Amino acid sequence: MSGGIDSTVAALMLNDMGYEVVGITMKTWDYATSGGGKKETGCCNIDSFNDARAAAVHHGFPHFILDIRDEFGDFVVQNFVDEYLSGRTPNPCVMCNTHIKWRALLKRADAMDCDFIATGHYAKVRPENGRHVISKGIDELKDQSYVLWGLQQDLLSRTILPLGGYRKPEIRQMAIDYGYPELAKKNESYEICFVPDNDYRGFLKRNVDGLEERVAGGHFVDRHGKILGKHKGYPFYTVGQRKGLDITFGRPVFVTEINPETNTVVLGDDEDLNRSEMTVGKINHVKYEQMPEGMEATVKIRYKDKGSAGIVHYDGSGNVKVHFLHDAKGVAPGQSAVFYEGDDVLAGGTIHRYLSDLPASHAE
Repeated sequence: MSGGIDSTVAALMLNDMGYEVVGITMKTWDYATSGGGKKETGCCNIDSFNDARAAAVHHGFPHFILDIRDEFGDFVVQNFVDEYLSGRTPNPCVMCNTHIKWRALLKRADAMDCDFIATGHYAKVRPENGRHVISKGIDELKDQSYVLWGLQQDLLSRTILPLGGYRKPEIRQMAIDYGYPELAKKNESYEICFVPDNDYRGFLKRNVDGLEERVAGGHFVDRHGKILGKHKGYPFYTVGQRKGLDITFGRPVFVTEINPETNTVVLGDDEDLNRSEMTVGKINHVKYEQMPEGMEATVKIRYKDKGSAGIVHYDGSGNVKVHFLHDAKGVAPGQSAVFYEGDDVLAGGTIHRYLSDLPASHAE
């Protein structure tokens, strides 16, 4: 229970359904330690803690705060920093769900002799053919199945997602009906919880000693390696970025590749972001023990991506090579690739690299 509308309504729904509910709020991060200029938000806000506790007390079930700051910082935050320093674009919410939140919840559930864990995510989970399958929530605007691809079968078998069959306006009305109209009006946060000012560059500068000096003096180059100008350091750019480059060409240009070994950032036109293939690693299979070789799946490469049709192949080392039937735009190493069959999550993984006709010297 973060104190927000979705987890609060989920808990109250389960309570009404007769489940013996225990509310857990996880303390993941002290924003003051990152030196940002904005107050704590979301799951790290003391007011949200109080809101969660008040709802639990009012409805007669216990509430606890679970301090996972050490685990969160050691894993999620360090991975976030390491990925940018490796020239990739991380997805910390996926890492947190996969490795921290669910595992931490499951440990506490076992300690309290609870059978299930539940969250306010807009997605569904169901048993099928001896496995547990994640599928999209019915609210296409709120569906969060993309960020849950990393959950393994032992976690899914004990997960309840009460909101998957509802749309957000319905949940807002439920909050009002439960007597929490302020929750229905609460603004939603789409920020990274430990970077609530949305300035990841500032976060890196504050948390990596001497970073600016270490990466200063790198070059923007074109797809053929021609130097176009100087940049501020490769970790401060992401694939697909157009604004904030501080370099002009009389036409829009985009970051198309990042090479940390040479501290170069490749710029190109919009069409240079198109990729026909990519390699995905760290695969977690969900619907089947393994996606069939050669099957066609819809592949999402970003949370709000509509998905692209691709053919699945295996490279012999556990990685999946995806051949897109039509070029996908803005494939970014480090981001999540999630494979769908209809509304069902087949599998997910981390984009390792993409294949293109760029010179070998610029391959990631």
